Amino acid sequence: MRNGYKRLTQPMVKDGGVLRTASWDEALERAAKGFEAHRGTAFGLFSCSKSTNEMNFMAQKFARVVMGSNNIDSCNRT
Repeated sequence: MRNGYKRLTQPMVKDGGVLRTASWDEALERAAKGFEAHRGTAFGLFSCSKSTNEMNFMAQKFARVVMGSNNIDSCNRT
């Protein structure tokens, strides 16, 4: 335990405003549905200049190809 916090060892989902543990399959299914519900211009992604070029490249590919959004920005230009 560091700084009084414990590390999560299982995925958690929110049901009725309350967090509960879930299986990985359930948690990943919920995440996929969330991404699906926000495709296109409803999705935006911000990447970091401290990431590698390859990581930023993959982030923009994910946003554009998978999510169908050109809403991607980074702090590279500041």
